[in-house]
Amino acid sequence: MTETSDAHARPLAGRQAEAARNDPKILAAARTVFVRDPAASVHAVAREAGVGVGAVYRRYAGKEELLQTLCRDGLRTFVAIARDALGRQDPGEAFEALVRGVVDSDVHSLTVSLAGTFTPTAELGRLAEEARRLQEQILTAARATGAVRDDLTQGDLTMLLEQVTAVRVPDAERTAELRRRYLTLHLEAWRNAGGRPLPGSPPTDDELAARWAPRG
Repeated sequence: MTETSDAHARPLAGRQAEAARNDPKILAAARTVFVRDPAASVHAVAREAGVGVGAVYRRYAGKEELLQTLCRDGLRTFVAIARDALGRQDPGEAFEALVRGVVDSDVHSLTVSLAGTFTPTAELGRLAEEARRLQEQILTAARATGAVRDDLTQGDLTMLLEQVTAVRVPDAERTAELRRRYLTLHLEAWRNAGGRPLPGSPPTDDELAARWAPRG
């Protein structure tokens, strides 16, 4: 993708300008298409975006780069939400701001269906580690103040957020409404410090990471 470091650089022209204008449409279409069908092709993305397949290939080398870009944008959104949540003085409010922001922004929508279908890049690894660190910081503070149960772990939270964002019906507004409904139920359970101990053990870092290894 074309970047400029000079604020006074000449504007893009011709096909470059057209490609830049098409980019948001292509990424939105890719998200829609791949959530609906992880095996879909670049041609399906082009049809959804209302552009020729050549317009997609002028911006992306192929499906793998499209998926890497969607994942990168999702991780950047997660990091921004977490940083904003950390600005709140009350750890319980920070925790709720994080989980509600993550669910509302739909940053986990590709995780369950597409994990392992593309190769993570070094940049994705750095962003994922920053997201993990910020989430752990918020969760640790919430546990320390009793805002959430003390046996809720980082791995638990990752899996539970994926469960909520896996809720999807054809209508987007109804999807958002249902996700907020189930997230509220989860929040009540997460605050239940006097509840029964959770059975078994939480997912390990290795178990979570293994989902992103290329599928054989």
